[in-house]
Amino acid sequence: MAEKAENIKDKEVLDTPEVVDAAPVEDAVAETSEPEVYAKSGKKSKKHIAEVKAEEARQARKEERKAEESTVKPKGAAPVTRPRIERRGKKYQEVAKLIDKNKTYTLAEAIDLAIKSNPAKFDASVEIHTRLGVDPRQADQNIRTTLVLPHGNGKTVRVAVFAPVDICKTAKAAGADIAEDEEFIKQLEKGVIDFDVLISTPQYMPKLGKFARLLGPKGLMPNPKAGTVTMDVEKAVKEAKAGKVEYRVDKQSIVHIGVGKVSFGAKKLEENANAFFDSLKSQKPASLKGSYVKSVFITTTMGPSVQIENIYN
Repeated sequence: MAEKAENIKDKEVLDTPEVVDAAPVEDAVAETSEPEVYAKSGKKSKKHIAEVKAEEARQARKEERKAEESTVKPKGAAPVTRPRIERRGKKYQEVAKLIDKNKTYTLAEAIDLAIKSNPAKFDASVEIHTRLGVDPRQADQNIRTTLVLPHGNGKTVRVAVFAPVDICKTAKAAGADIAEDEEFIKQLEKGVIDFDVLISTPQYMPKLGKFARLLGPKGLMPNPKAGTVTMDVEKAVKEAKAGKVEYRVDKQSIVHIGVGKVSFGAKKLEENANAFFDSLKSQKPASLKGSYVKSVFITTTMGPSVQIENIYN
């Protein structure tokens, strides 16, 4: 009978349903039944909590990117950059094939190549860049002068004259776009600059002194070396209109000058270039030791450069 009673107890235990922990169920019910309460402001506000989560996600993505980069390239490795020619446009790359970078050309050959390798659709300027062996910090080697190009530089020059009334009338007749006295000062006080060259007489230069900060950085301040401070205003106006250009050596000892437009053709460009080289030769400082001209390149506004044979030493 005792064994029968034990068997009955065992059967009751086996038939009893398995007891499940009720705590998680209660938590789930609590989560669904009681929404999370946020503060109106502060660290427990809904906005702040959302910002914190967003920042944590951003930092996690940042760490993932760092991990990826560290596996791709070793730490401290130099960035891989494409050659300069590959970073240019397709048209530039195509015309650049016409030029041998390891070769120097005669002036005539270089001008012809510059015209052929012009990738621009507009009438581009033709520029000459000359590296000199001078030291611009030395007063006698700081080259600055003007010349009149035989065929001009292809640009329409607006000339302004600041002088007495009687001289202004002569300047107007010579072709000056602006020739005024007191009215000109009023325009400068307003910051209005609608000219490319400013010519003045010596006695009127003190009146322009207070506008040095306005005109100086633009290269418009009259200067005796540039021929824009003179009593012969009529001659200065005619030269400016005829294509008179100023050039000077920069801090890197390079002279930059435009000698015309592509539409000029090879012959006119060559004559303008020779006029520049003759002017540059005459400016060689007597105190200079060593090479005067180190390298000469010719190029169009958006085209590749062509090296010219060293023309002068």
